[in-house]
Amino acid sequence: MTDSAAPKETGAARYHWLFGDQLGPHFLPAGATAVMIESQAVFRRRRFHRAKAHLLLSAMRHRAAELGDRVRYVRADTYREGLRQAVGTRPVTVCHPTSHAALRFVRSLETVRVLPPRGFMVPFDVFERWARSGSGRLRMEDFYRRVRQEHEVLMDGDQPAGGRWNLDRDNREPPPKRSGPTLPVPAPYRPREDAIDAQVREDLDRWERSGQVSFVGRDGPRRFPADRAEARRALRSFTDRRLATFGRWEDAMLAADWAMSHSLLSAALNLGLLDPAECVEAAERAYRRGTAPLNSVEGYVRQVAGWREYMWNLYWHFGPGYRQCNELGHHAALPGWFTELDADAVQARCLSTVLAQVRDYGWVHHIPRLMVLGNYALQRGWDPAALTDWFHRCFVDGYDWVMLTNVIGMSQYADGGRITTKPYASGGAYINRMSDLCGPCHYRPGDRTGDRACPYTTGYWAFVHRHRDRLARNHRTARAVRQLTRLENLDELLRAARLRGHDAAP
Repeated sequence: MTDSAAPKETGAARYHWLFGDQLGPHFLPAGATAVMIESQAVFRRRRFHRAKAHLLLSAMRHRAAELGDRVRYVRADTYREGLRQAVGTRPVTVCHPTSHAALRFVRSLETVRVLPPRGFMVPFDVFERWARSGSGRLRMEDFYRRVRQEHEVLMDGDQPAGGRWNLDRDNREPPPKRSGPTLPVPAPYRPREDAIDAQVREDLDRWERSGQVSFVGRDGPRRFPADRAEARRALRSFTDRRLATFGRWEDAMLAADWAMSHSLLSAALNLGLLDPAECVEAAERAYRRGTAPLNSVEGYVRQVAGWREYMWNLYWHFGPGYRQCNELGHHAALPGWFTELDADAVQARCLSTVLAQVRDYGWVHHIPRLMVLGNYALQRGWDPAALTDWFHRCFVDGYDWVMLTNVIGMSQYADGGRITTKPYASGGAYINRMSDLCGPCHYRPGDRTGDRACPYTTGYWAFVHRHRDRLARNHRTARAVRQLTRLENLDELLRAARLRGHDAAP
């Protein structure tokens, strides 16, 4: 998709409202004047990561600078007040928002007409037809194959390129043992800050000093694209320089390498600066011209055209009530050291390292999210809705539609298996195998009891014990329940887990 590909709306209103995650050219109808509203109330209501707030405001102001006379940019306390200042009672269009709350709000405004969503490959009606055709089965693998076929992505005729749909088994290598502290790959694209970035930072400083808002985490320098030109350069840099090594180490972690071979494009995609189709097309071009292997390209395409589209559509398919799912009955509050991103309070090296990366960058890739942060929360029975809110606020790519299904369904199994076939809980052995995090750690991944018992290993068996009846009925977890009954020192392990509690820093 090029910058000239903005859609033409028949009978479009003169004014079109752009939310802060609708910043690409494909969101603005041809001939319309954009309305953009910067609301401070958004940051007062919830405590966001400082880098997230900076990126969002920087991206909005960069888009306004690009549009020049084609935008009415208003700074107001609320969206309702800002819309009134910008256009009064004139009619306005807006692309379908990305959250249930935002959709309810714009539908409550008499002057606003909601257009279909943009920034995604699969329309709602197409997804719903697929969902109804599967006899209640909503597995990502089935959906992903349908997307590949209908959009002719990585296809050779009617067959998948290379003869296989799924190359996941080629993408699970641990980090190379002799590579040093970081992967032997080119560094990711880094944008250059400008006067807009400096002004945003100055404004955020002023808001904090006045006590109007409070943030968590650290800000700066900006590491993610804030305008369309930067996003396109970041995409080109990834597909030209890093995509080739993405696949094999997709699930690996290194303490000193927060980015690994990942694209770091999720924030740009979720701001609307990139369209998913152009990312998929760029990756496939790399495969066709022989500069990236199929396992890397398929792995990336699976993330963008598969998982991202799946999460977006499931968010709307399940509806607002999905947020209340809590099949495991987990209600423990998130502890202060976690919500404050206090990595220094944590002795477990894997969790401390990942918390520090969230604190410093507002981003970690999918394995630290799932198998370090989410795994720890699942084992301790933290409230899944509160954890969803934390992920939303603390990640630069976090939005309600992204995090709700990812955390409630994938990470915390709070929906009882509507998305995944088993809970993603594991002991320290998995982290040890897929990272360099365990070697220097005070804890030992193989120890279940004692002073050096790994919190993840102890927590895993305590989780299996707590939910043993449910897990025994699942063929993917029944073996763990059988192993539980044969563990030595099980009583000691459970006693240690109780003493450590759900909120103690490991």
